[in-house]
Amino acid sequence: MIVLKTTQNQLLAALQSVSGIVERRHTLPVLANVLIRKSGGTLQLTTSDLEIQIRATAELGGDSGNFATTVGARKLIDILRTMPADQTVTLDAQQSKLILKGGKSRFTLQTLPAEDFPLVQEAPSFGPAFQVPQRTLKSLLDQVAFAMAVHDIRYYLNGILFVAEGQQLSLVATDGHRLAFSSATLDVEVPKQEVILPRKTVIELQRLLSDASVPEGQAAPMIEMQFAANQAKFSFGAMEFVTKLVEGKFPDYNRVIPKHHKNSVTLGRAPLLASLQRTAILTSEKFKGVRLNFEPGLLRVASNNAEQEEAVDELDIDYGGDAIEIGFNVTYLIDALSNMSQQEMVKVELQDANSSALVTLPDNSSFKYVVMPMRI
Repeated sequence: MIVLKTTQNQLLAALQSVSGIVERRHTLPVLANVLIRKSGGTLQLTTSDLEIQIRATAELGGDSGNFATTVGARKLIDILRTMPADQTVTLDAQQSKLILKGGKSRFTLQTLPAEDFPLVQEAPSFGPAFQVPQRTLKSLLDQVAFAMAVHDIRYYLNGILFVAEGQQLSLVATDGHRLAFSSATLDVEVPKQEVILPRKTVIELQRLLSDASVPEGQAAPMIEMQFAANQAKFSFGAMEFVTKLVEGKFPDYNRVIPKHHKNSVTLGRAPLLASLQRTAILTSEKFKGVRLNFEPGLLRVASNNAEQEEAVDELDIDYGGDAIEIGFNVTYLIDALSNMSQQEMVKVELQDANSSALVTLPDNSSFKYVVMPMRI
């Protein structure tokens, strides 16, 4: 049976959309495979790592009929990448093998039975579905994802908190040293729902969501979300994405975000970022500390290292508050400023040398970034 007959770029795009979660090494060999299921003229490609499952539906030609098998996902992608984009490729099923043909090339690939593929059990009941533009969700994810923890024993920090309530969707990430908060207004009212999405799910969504701007008069591509007690389901385009949620209690982020800091300064994002990147060169690998001296009219950024080298950079700023010297991990500041690339100005609010700093956007309450000081 000819399972599909299409161009290299169409098949590769469909496979790449589901293959991000496939691990090269797995205790279950079948999880390195993609499940290919044909029913009538429609083809479904499914991958899973037992916690996340991604399914894409496509019309990719071939014989119509019912058929299912699994084949190595990475191997198939690696072969397709070596072929010209407009080349016609066919996948032919013969006994327990799949034969991939393109031009004068022919590859015979071993398969594993479709019934051995462990599909994720979907939760019996999901909460109400609601939609947001893909671009909005991608923007929110990009604004906070960098602050997620990596392999923290407080497992609930290795992900992003989603809070949907009324007409607001808020995303929060923290690793205990910094916290990023971003929110957007929804077109619909939703009942309060709070879930923690795992880190791997967040990275996949960032990869798959479209942030293309839409011409006037055209509808923006949407993503539909539904949450259950221990699962989330996302549907967008021809994709369906089911993921386990992280169990645990996320810290109360409202208590972490400082209110009423008495000193504040608004300054250019790009000049501040450039200054931090320059002084970061002379920080040591283990100790990424920089000192920021705020004085009326002046910000001095300084760093040094174990070789007794020193960097000092000065910026003229419109500041009339207290003189404050405060230390930060420079990576935390650079991460935040780099992920605000659409913004010209940022606002920095400070209390004293021992209190966390709040970085926001002038006249915009939808983004907040809190960073703890470090002793230098």
